[in-house]
Amino acid sequence: MIPLLKTIHLQVAIGPRMLCRDLGFEVLPGQCWGVLGRNGVGKSCLLHTLAGLSSPASGSVLLAGEPVSTLPRKQIAQRVGVLFQQQSDSFPATVMQSALTGRHPYLGRWQWESEEDIELVHEKLALLGLESMVEREVTTLSGGERQRLAIATLLVQQPELLLMDEPTNHLDINYQIRVLDLLSGMCAHGGAAVVMVLHEVNLAIRYCDHLLLLFPDGEALHGRRERILDAEILARLYGHPMVALDGPHGPIYIPG
Repeated sequence: MIPLLKTIHLQVAIGPRMLCRDLGFEVLPGQCWGVLGRNGVGKSCLLHTLAGLSSPASGSVLLAGEPVSTLPRKQIAQRVGVLFQQQSDSFPATVMQSALTGRHPYLGRWQWESEEDIELVHEKLALLGLESMVEREVTTLSGGERQRLAIATLLVQQPELLLMDEPTNHLDINYQIRVLDLLSGMCAHGGAAVVMVLHEVNLAIRYCDHLLLLFPDGEALHGRRERILDAEILARLYGHPMVALDGPHGPIYIPG
């Protein structure tokens, strides 16, 4: 099976500071990856590099076996969807108009969205609890509603690989679980793959079958969740003692 995403001796840096070095991992269809680490360790920068939005210091990123640096942006957008940490709205738009931008990678220069595209938008908005807001101006949405719209737009894009920077940002607990249930279901039953930055360790443990841990010195650990994660590793990752408790979905980690 060809990985949807593969890195080879990847190094990501900001100026003289090395964020990760010699990183080599693969993301296969059906896998859900969580990226964990302290604030400022480089999680967002790594995600941008994986999406081809930033150039690595060295090494390479492959999408379905092809170097991302050689692919046209439109082709990348048909394969990869990116959720940024912060959302910006440059122009006035309704919820429907904003969500329809997810279809742009598939349209010709003068082509309009089809009825099927509009039906797809209604379907994805309903999944995120936004079906009654299609005519709302985006600027009137709350932070949580705007985040759900960004996720719905990503689903309208229908990429095979989703790179998501804090998808639960601004969301209440009920929508955090709803979104993560939806994403994990897409992996388990739809053949998609997700790589997402999360700050809540216990949500990562509950929903991610693979983890990528980024340490402040540029070290990275990656692999199946149960193989690489314990209280000692988390304590080193976050610079604070951690304690494991029994939970309904496996161990729960709390500060010691």
